Amino acid sequence: MKHIEAAISFLFKMLISLRNLGSSLPRRVSPPCNHHLSSIFSSPSTTTTRACLISCCFTGVLCILRFPFVTKSNSNPTNFFDVLNKVSMTKIIQQDQWNDPRVVGSIQSSLAPIWVSRVLVEFKQDPKLALKFFKWAKTRVGFRHTTESYCILVHILFYARMYFHANNILKELVLSSWVLPGSDVFEILWTTRNVCVPGFGVFDALFSVLVELGMLEAAGQCFLRMTKFRVLPKARSCNAFLHRLSKAGEGDLSRDFFRDMVGAGIAPTVFTYNIMIGHVCKEGDMLTARSLFEQMKKMGLTPDIVTYNTLIDGYGKIGLLDESVCLFEEMKFMGCEPDVITYNALINSFCKFKGMPRAFEFFREMKDKDLKPNVISYSTLIDALCKEGMMQMAIKFFVDMTRVGLLPNEFTYSSLIDANCKAGNLGEAFMLADEMLQEHVDLNIVTFTTLLDGLCEEGMMNEAEELFRAMGKAGVTPNLQAYTALIHGHIKVRSMDKAMELFSEMREKDIKPDILLWGTIVWGLCSESKLEECKVIMTEMKESGIGANPVIYTTLMDAYFKGGNHTEAINLLEEMWDLGTEVTVVTFCALIDGLCKRGLVQEAIYFFGRMPDHDLQPNVAVYTALIDGLCKNNCIGDAKKLFDEMQDKNMIPDKIAYTAMIDGNLKHGNFQEALNMRNKMMEMGIELDLYAYTSLVWGLSQCGQVQQARKFLAEMIGKGIIPDETLCTRLLRKHYELGNIDEAIELQNELVEKGLIHGNSNPAVPNIQIRDDLDFSNFRT
Repeated sequence: MKHIEAAISFLFKMLISLRNLGSSLPRRVSPPCNHHLSSIFSSPSTTTTRACLISCCFTGVLCILRFPFVTKSNSNPTNFFDVLNKVSMTKIIQQDQWNDPRVVGSIQSSLAPIWVSRVLVEFKQDPKLALKFFKWAKTRVGFRHTTESYCILVHILFYARMYFHANNILKELVLSSWVLPGSDVFEILWTTRNVCVPGFGVFDALFSVLVELGMLEAAGQCFLRMTKFRVLPKARSCNAFLHRLSKAGEGDLSRDFFRDMVGAGIAPTVFTYNIMIGHVCKEGDMLTARSLFEQMKKMGLTPDIVTYNTLIDGYGKIGLLDESVCLFEEMKFMGCEPDVITYNALINSFCKFKGMPRAFEFFREMKDKDLKPNVISYSTLIDALCKEGMMQMAIKFFVDMTRVGLLPNEFTYSSLIDANCKAGNLGEAFMLADEMLQEHVDLNIVTFTTLLDGLCEEGMMNEAEELFRAMGKAGVTPNLQAYTALIHGHIKVRSMDKAMELFSEMREKDIKPDILLWGTIVWGLCSESKLEECKVIMTEMKESGIGANPVIYTTLMDAYFKGGNHTEAINLLEEMWDLGTEVTVVTFCALIDGLCKRGLVQEAIYFFGRMPDHDLQPNVAVYTALIDGLCKNNCIGDAKKLFDEMQDKNMIPDKIAYTAMIDGNLKHGNFQEALNMRNKMMEMGIELDLYAYTSLVWGLSQCGQVQQARKFLAEMIGKGIIPDETLCTRLLRKHYELGNIDEAIELQNELVEKGLIHGNSNPAVPNIQIRDDLDFSNFRT
């Protein structure tokens, strides 16, 4: 009966305390500004807080009624220390007397959580004992601290300036998965704030802990609640949150939080602006970056070297080099001395946008100011020199770099290796790779892929396969680029089956092909006229969510024409239009050329006329394809009009266009017009090639102009252009047909002597059998 009376008395006191506590809670306040985070994070009202607190306390009271104290007492206890007083408890904690029956009984009681919280409160003046007791209680089997006991201890430790321990306890609480349902760390921390003299720095600590643990959404919610209760975090904590948001790529949240932070009255620092400027610069938003830069200066904040370096690099990366240089001059004028990072940003920008002379000026200026160029400085210049094909200068810088004691990194080596591979110097490339290993610089995926691509370009597929296997042994997992290089190499050497094996292997490893690799596969299959397999690949590509680009469609269209299926080729064009895929000038060129080669000149003319409807203007290649088609299909008049039209549009005909006109005119007996075309070529500085000379010699022979033909034959031989045996015999036979026997014999002996035709036992009766209808212009690729 006494136990029940004690419980009722305790319940009454708790309800009175609850009422007083509820009245002490602040009324809900309006936020100082319109918070952008409010759409993402919600904040419970004060009413919710009270309801939560009542629920927790009422649950505790029910526990008291259900499980009354078993400890005997001669009077109704008013607190837990009636039986186990503070002095006794102090001794127990100091001397680790945890087996004391009174302690064991209390910790095993159903009221243990309440008892632990009261003990912590009683020891608020002795935080070390409170912490020791808390840690001991945590080790007891069957016992778990409540959110309230955690929060009470955090307040005690924070008040005692034991910040390290306070932060650890907060982290432990935040990471606990068993936090009481309906309770909230912030709310309980708020309701227990009067355990010690109220100090609101503990809420900043909670905010910082959430940021440190990467719990960005919870941190945003915590910030919103703090601003509503007018308990503002420090600028340093806000900066840490901004930095985390920026690193996580949360651009919109970063901007919103910055506005909310300023709106709440938290003064941003130079570091705050540096974070924001750095973030928008990475996004390429230099207008916002400049606006923030001007804003910070208006607030009386002096930009530091980080601010200037970030802006210089940001402008440089998008090619606004003048702005970079202006900022460079401004920082010097403001007394902010440039450092190596500043010069590296300028060097990188000018190298990237073809301003290497200026980059070298910055490099020299840096050295003149006694700033030592670092690995990045040298590597940037070496890479730029390699890309420009200036290998000797790149090697010079590489040697100079090692001479001053700088160790090249994987980027330095990869640049040199890539340049050597592209130049076909595989021996040099592999020597550099060996040097990397000797210098204990590991070959990374970029280096391996570069070497792999170099071997594949040279057709050294056995060596490429061996290197590919070596990647795995070195612990480097082949990526998409490595597979693409190897697959492309196998396709080049006509090993399509092996290429498809690798393609399947790659997909089994869950490496998803990109548009480049899909296009490579289509190109390989088209080159072997495996058009049905191409259809399968096109379907798989679409199912993977990647639509074919103009290059793939054009490749397939060209293959259909070569396979004699012009209907499918035209259908592809219609499909491109239906899907909204860009139809380029190259696509029309392939279409017109394909139709002309199939003899469908009128269809080619029709599509040529449709190009302006799609905002496309024919270029030299398109005009040349149609001119060539018209010439081959005996439409020399139309070809001449088109040739003149092209020149009227200030397009300079190329070698193929001139050759087509020469060939077409000679077929129609217009040998003088053909010679005029040849003369124009010479005036334009266009050298005749095998196809042009062949057209001239063959066509002039057909026109009976054997002297002119022989002149051009001698001219081409003199230039080291070897004529086909069929062309030589055509000219030789024409001499016989015209009765120029002496000249024929002289020519025949000359051709035999030069090894261009085989000898004949009877020069007067040549046994050479040739076709008069041969068209050498068809030999053109």
